[in-house]
Order: sequence, then structure tokens, then C-alpha cells
Amino acid sequence: MQALLKLSRAIDWLNATVGRYAIWLIFAATVISAVNATIRKLFNYSSNGFLEVQWYLFAWSFLIAAGYTLLKREHVRIDVLNAHFPKKVQVWVQIFGLVFFLAPVCITVLYLVIPMTLQMYASGEMSNNPGGLIRWPVWLALPVGFSLLLVQGVSELIKCIAFLKGLGPDPTEKTTGPTDEQALIDALRNQSTKPSAPAQAH
Repeated sequence: MQALLKLSRAIDWLNATVGRYAIWLIFAATVISAVNATIRKLFNYSSNGFLEVQWYLFAWSFLIAAGYTLLKREHVRIDVLNAHFPKKVQVWVQIFGLVFFLAPVCITVLYLVIPMTLQMYASGEMSNNPGGLIRWPVWLALPVGFSLLLVQGVSELIKCIAFLKGLGPDPTEKTTGPTDEQALIDALRNQSTKPSAPAQAH
């Protein structure tokens, strides 16, 4: 069990790292959108490539962050009945969902999209729009995102089993610490309030 818990922690670290950096894809899409709007306004010029790269980045951001969202227990849940069950029943419900819903969906999507992604890579398929982009990079987000979601499901399953064996914390509770956004704000605030070091005399 300890080896499985170690694997779970490694998966959690992977998705936590991916989730923290996925926000930069949103930032990049926002910058490209602003630059595209400015160029179109000032020079009366635009390109479908600018538009497509924005939704490429957006697709990557939410697909690769799916595992991170599961890690943080932020997926939409309907707990009208489940919240009233004893804790062990809630954990068994979660195990059922992971095994019979999340895993089959992820495996099915991977089974379908991996060959299509490889085919697009081999053919070099391009967008039908004038000035559009090559297609396979955005399709690659599907197998990457669903792989990260699937392995995070494995991690959550390990945590559920550990809880039932009395070897781990409650896997249904959200973390009570500050959000990543709040932690970033606090870090920037602390950085700006640090006193500057006195200049050394020469």
C-alpha cells in the first residue's frame, strides 16, 4: 500500500505542476487576442492564424487542467443525496464513479483520439480557413489531457482505498488551504513589501 501511496503522491505532484502552469496558456491567449485586436484596428490587418491559436491555447489550458481540477475536487458534483450518507458510503460512491464512469470514459476517448491524432500528424492536415494552422497540435491536447485525468483518477482511487484501510485522510474533503491564486497574490504582496537591501559602500 505504501508503494501505491507513493505513486499517488507522484501523480498529484504531476497534475499540481501542470495545473499551476496551465494558467499561462490563458494569459498567452489573452495577449494574442489583444495584439490581434490592436493590429486589426491600427493596420486593418488580421489573420485566421491569430484566431485559431487562441482557441488552441484555450483547448490546451482546460484539457490539461482536468486532472488538476479532479485533484482539487473542483469538478461539478451533485451531492444532494451523497452528502447525507455515512463517510464510508460516500467513499464507496466515489470509488464506483472512478471505476465505472471516469476510467471507461477516459479509456474510450484515448482509444478513439490517439489514432486520429497520429493520422493528423502523419498527414500534416491544415485548417480549411485561409491562413489557418496545422491541426495536429490542438488534437494532441485530447490524449494528453485525458491521460492526465485518467492517472489522477488512479491517484484518487488509491486515496479512497487507503482511507478505507485507515491509512490516509478523507479523500472527499477539499483542501482548506489558500487557493493557488491567493498564494500567488500573497507571494507578490510579500515581495513588494520586502525592504530593499542597503547599498554597499565602496
